[in-house]
Amino acid sequence: MLISMKRKLTVFSIYVVLLWGLSAQNKAEMSKYQQRLDQLFEQVYTAPTDNERYLANENALKVLSEALEVENSFKWKWQFGTRVSVLTASDGKFRIFTWPVRRETGEIECFGIVQAYDSEEEEWVLTLLRDKSEELFNIEESIFTGEEWLGAVYQELIETSHDGHHFYILLGWTQVDMLTQRKVIEPIWFKRKSAVPQFGQPVFRRDNNRRRVVLQYSNDAMVNLRYETQFTRTVEKKRVRKKGARGTSVQVINHDDRQRMIIFDEVAPQIPGMEGLFQYYVPTGEEFAYVFREGKWDLKRNAQGRLEDKKLNKDFAPIDKPAPQYRMTE
Repeated sequence: MLISMKRKLTVFSIYVVLLWGLSAQNKAEMSKYQQRLDQLFEQVYTAPTDNERYLANENALKVLSEALEVENSFKWKWQFGTRVSVLTASDGKFRIFTWPVRRETGEIECFGIVQAYDSEEEEWVLTLLRDKSEELFNIEESIFTGEEWLGAVYQELIETSHDGHHFYILLGWTQVDMLTQRKVIEPIWFKRKSAVPQFGQPVFRRDNNRRRVVLQYSNDAMVNLRYETQFTRTVEKKRVRKKGARGTSVQVINHDDRQRMIIFDEVAPQIPGMEGLFQYYVPTGEEFAYVFREGKWDLKRNAQGRLEDKKLNKDFAPIDKPAPQYRMTE
């Protein structure tokens, strides 16, 4: 669902906004929206029934959409703590809001809004994200839109560039059901002069059918997915001749390269023969990584997560008060 912004902003006015920030009138108006949304998201997380949580969520969607239609709202720094993830592209192209609503069944339904600038129409556009995870197939090979979205709470936005092109990757999480959860490496992109987000992109080298990377695993497992500076290891086997000895022997030399990467745990079924039953998937003890090179992400199978990086995925507020099931109608 797309919502065109009522107030158009020229390129010049956007530059002024970014340079000088919000006016006093804008700040007062946005502060009121912030206070109202704080109350609504508190209800989304703490209301005792599904009915109340989904009603509060529906109102939060409406109020947030109204707030994002306010002129210069892109500059407002939202303060939702761990209740709502707000990620903003450094080039000012878009901002994405995502958050979860828990059902009685233990599943999480994710909601979100993308606020992006349409350079052709010179206006800001909102795209509401509809979590259709239960209805989607071939989730690693498909491109999705806001209307058909593989729901997730995005915890980090990675930006890279090559040959004049800008690339965005989102790292996200959701609980699928009472038995499994999912983490995802999700490319987000926009067609030329468009503000409509597309999810999934063939940017994973030597695996062009893969549009995103999905890790689904047991609810009891801990799986790391983060973007930081770490090491990848290349093993070189070299034949050497020892002094005074006949023949040669093989010497193994490890080369460790330090670089920025998306590093994550490999997952596999803990019990043989349980392939495809994700409630049995746990980390194998091996770490993989994707390293950006010339517009693509290269998979490195021997990552070494030895360094501590302070910029880890942030934790989100607990949402552990299930109640009778309720689904918001369109």
